[in-house]
Amino acid sequence: MTYTLTTTVDLPWAEALDRTRDALSAQGFGILTEINVRSTFEAKLGSEAAEAVGDYIILGACNPTLASRALAAEPEIGALLPCNVVVRRNKEADMTTVEAIDPQTMVQLSAAPAVKEIADDAGTRLRKALADLGEMTK
Repeated sequence: MTYTLTTTVDLPWAEALDRTRDALSAQGFGILTEINVRSTFEAKLGSEAAEAVGDYIILGACNPTLASRALAAEPEIGALLPCNVVVRRNKEADMTTVEAIDPQTMVQLSAAPAVKEIADDAGTRLRKALADLGEMTK
């Protein structure tokens, strides 16, 4: 099972990261958390581990309206929130990869009909953000 929605963009990593934030915002997602994996690896595991992972940020994206509906339908779904979006590029890459969790993953874990409807909406928005990100590079 594929559990991510993925695009690659011909942009420098920092620009791809900024444009990813913009594309998510245009679809109603705010960024609740930001994890710099490279910096964390550098601090905890050393420069070799940081270099191996490359530039790697995990954005915790949240659409408050969708999250509110999801939590009302099934409070336990909070364990799967926010939607993680990864912007990554290793030193050998000539493209930057952007991946978002596919909200349909939640549907696999929940029997609540409302969760499917919310996941469909979130998936549409995330796909649009990734498609717009690709369009921004043209």
